[in-house]
Amino acid sequence: MVPEIDQQRFAEAHAAGVLVVDVRNRGEYRAGHVPGARSAPLSDLPLALAELPKDRPVHVICQSGGRSAQATSLLRDLGYDARSVSGGTAAWIGAGRPAVTGDEPGTPDASTAPVTSEETR
Repeated sequence: MVPEIDQQRFAEAHAAGVLVVDVRNRGEYRAGHVPGARSAPLSDLPLALAELPKDRPVHVICQSGGRSAQATSLLRDLGYDARSVSGGTAAWIGAGRPAVTGDEPGTPDASTAPVTSEETR
């Protein structure tokens, strides 16, 4: 069983500065992602391992939970304290939480507007 974190607990962890890895493809990430999330598409995840710390939790997110469960399983097998974000980016944005667009992780600020679910398709 892959450990999951629900959206409310994830929002609290995110506010505290947790590490977030987005395993969607680059186009999906660019269209709208959780502020601060690092992009590491599932197919490229092995290349990103050197950049991921093993000494703190890693929260893995995708669009709805399938790819993040796969990535979480892989990371846990390799000794990472990883958990999948239930509902993914779709649930995050659907709840009206902030998202940023583009290739950079970005940070939430007063000008960060929620991205709609339609914009991430």
